[in-house]
Amino acid sequence: MLLAEIVETSRRITETSKRLEKIALLADLLRRLRPEEIEIVVAYLSGRMRQGRIGAGYRTIQEAAAAPANEPALDVLGLDRAFQTIASAEGSGSEGRRIALLHETLARATAPEQQFISGLIHGELRQGALEGIMLEAVAKASALPLERVRHAAMVAGDITPVAKTLFEKGAAGLDEYSVRLFRPVQPMLAQTAEDVEEAMEDLGEAALEFKMDGARVQVHKSGNEVMVFSRALNDVTAAVPEVVEVVRALPARDLILDGEVLSLKPDGRPQPFQMTMRRFGRKLDLERVRAELPLSPFWFDLIYLDGGSLLHESQSRRFSALADLSPGEFVIPHLTTADAVRGREFLESALERGHEGIMAKSPASEYATGARGRNWLKVKHVHTLDLVILAAEWGSGRRKGWLSNLHLGARDVEKGGYAMLGKTFKGLTDEMLAWQTQEFLKIEIGRDGHVVHVEPKLVAEIAFNEIQISPRYVSGLALRFARVKRYRTDKTAAESDTYQTVRKLAGFEA
Repeated sequence: MLLAEIVETSRRITETSKRLEKIALLADLLRRLRPEEIEIVVAYLSGRMRQGRIGAGYRTIQEAAAAPANEPALDVLGLDRAFQTIASAEGSGSEGRRIALLHETLARATAPEQQFISGLIHGELRQGALEGIMLEAVAKASALPLERVRHAAMVAGDITPVAKTLFEKGAAGLDEYSVRLFRPVQPMLAQTAEDVEEAMEDLGEAALEFKMDGARVQVHKSGNEVMVFSRALNDVTAAVPEVVEVVRALPARDLILDGEVLSLKPDGRPQPFQMTMRRFGRKLDLERVRAELPLSPFWFDLIYLDGGSLLHESQSRRFSALADLSPGEFVIPHLTTADAVRGREFLESALERGHEGIMAKSPASEYATGARGRNWLKVKHVHTLDLVILAAEWGSGRRKGWLSNLHLGARDVEKGGYAMLGKTFKGLTDEMLAWQTQEFLKIEIGRDGHVVHVEPKLVAEIAFNEIQISPRYVSGLALRFARVKRYRTDKTAAESDTYQTVRKLAGFEA
């Protein structure tokens, strides 16, 4: 298939705000693809390349610029081969080879295709074909129930290989996507509630848990073999031997646990998040740092036990099995109630013990990847959002020489891209200023005077007083008294808070 057909579909998706129309456009395109094109196109229309980053930054694209072709000639497989060749360039002179290869590719592309290619490379393809819409399009094109496709994507960690398998092997191909030990499952995520009353109103009876400010982990065990995965599904087993020891001692042969690990002070209160994250550094004197910052696990979910998946069991059933399995000291403090007064008391108890708030969960909810619906809600004492940094401005005065004022964006899961919610330099220490300047320049995609635009990759936790209407930003909203609490290096942009969540917090319908 010619790339022009993909670009045209992307354009039409961008121009409609109707979810069903987006799904229909994608499904129609998917049905017309050859098997070898499926994985490539699903990745492209989800806003990424199969190869990931290919070593071509903003400057590389500028230097590779070429006059656009008059007629479409570049096909999908040819573009994929070009990306692979560019990504494989290594050694002396590799930058020059990448520029030459990219120039050759761009010279074969029309102007709209060049813009599409640039968006893919930058990770800035804003078209609204996000994961949820792509899941529904794959289900529609294959005439399969959405939940079956969604489950396979959760287990696989990505819709792309699932789509390829489905269109090559049919419905029977999805049978291979079952929960497997040592293949991490995408974690279930939470949305935000304003307070306990809102959470209880949404859920009715709720399973309440302490919300701990630690590192999310998923732990797999089979016999004596144990592996620990981070929130981003990376293997961090070597960094957390005490977690391995705790899990190895549990009276189950096979299991998958979901939980938090954090370092506690002698009085049992949690260390700051940054202290816990020191245990996951690249260069680690493990014995010394383990003595200084011992980790304690706290489990809040059990999604696999002795040969059986619990993904489709209710939260109450999963938690009951967890409580039967693990010593109480390693189970998250919890309370099930429909009483908002008891819920507020539970929140105060969590805050008094140094934690950041509570989680409220529907006891009937299954374990589902991502943050669909409102089955898991987080309630914090201070309003915070995890937002993506879109750009930063060069500072002045004390901040001269550092990238300082941050442009804050929330994911727009309906239209794609990010909705800007304001700027802030509040809360930034000298150490944070130095770190972010170094990191932003690595992912720079362009400049506009004193503003450096960056790939939307880094996530920061932003505290604020309230959300207010603002005609200054296209989003129509801005955070009042926004300040940076910390960078969430354990989170990806795909796990940041959404514009729809912000609208709900502001009192608007999402």
